[in-house]
Amino acid sequence: MSGFGDRLAAARSARGALCVGIDPHPELLEAWGLAATADGLAAFCDICVTAFAGFAMVKPQVAFFESYGSAGYAILERTIAALRAAGVLVLADAKRADIGSTMAAYAKAWVGDSPLAADAVTASPYLGFGALQPLLDLAAERGRGVFVLAATSNPEGAGVQSAVFGGRSVAQAVIHDVAAWNRTQQSGSVGVVVGATRDRLPDLSDVGGPVLVPGIGAQGGRPEALGTFGGAPSNQLWPAVSRAVLRAGPDVAALRAAAERMNTAVAYLVAR
Repeated sequence: MSGFGDRLAAARSARGALCVGIDPHPELLEAWGLAATADGLAAFCDICVTAFAGFAMVKPQVAFFESYGSAGYAILERTIAALRAAGVLVLADAKRADIGSTMAAYAKAWVGDSPLAADAVTASPYLGFGALQPLLDLAAERGRGVFVLAATSNPEGAGVQSAVFGGRSVAQAVIHDVAAWNRTQQSGSVGVVVGATRDRLPDLSDVGGPVLVPGIGAQGGRPEALGTFGGAPSNQLWPAVSRAVLRAGPDVAALRAAAERMNTAVAYLVAR
């Protein structure tokens, strides 16, 4: 298997820069006329898989599956497999973090041979970047990717992530560590997560991997912010949009059209 960074670049060239989310929030299920049950969750995901087939990258929000217990995990496994069969790169938004053997077990689940394994997974470095080593190593071995939280879109994160440590913010230190890791690799398969809602952005000019940009749309981030986003190379930016697209459902054609419009809009902005 080629490296995730190489596959991501190829997908972007062919299909655009949008990472569209599958966030089966109970309010969305209700808006789609579906029950907040495992059956409703399965129907929601089936619609999304059909609508988003052929897009570059899709990001299921794992928490909304976990809330249904084992049935939710079974639906997530099926959804990941169906998306990958449809030619989509899957980013599992699991935000995993731990140490030692526990981190190694998370790595096996999300980038190993588990039925949950996706093309990439989100992870938190706030137990120390070095604690992610088992995940980074296995992802590199299996040609998968990791997106490391750096400066997130939620306002509660700013107090920690903007704190100064060793002359730079904690978020900037995370980005530095990711950049250092990518310099040891071939394909730039480790990225960072930086929210579109941040007032002050860290320097992203040398991260050496993809930058996932959540928060556009429902959280208040505006697509125009992508024009000069922390100095990141435009071909590394991946705007992540969920509810702003999903509210067009449940009609498959309407949902796909909303995603295509957003894909076109962000492609123009990140190319400037």
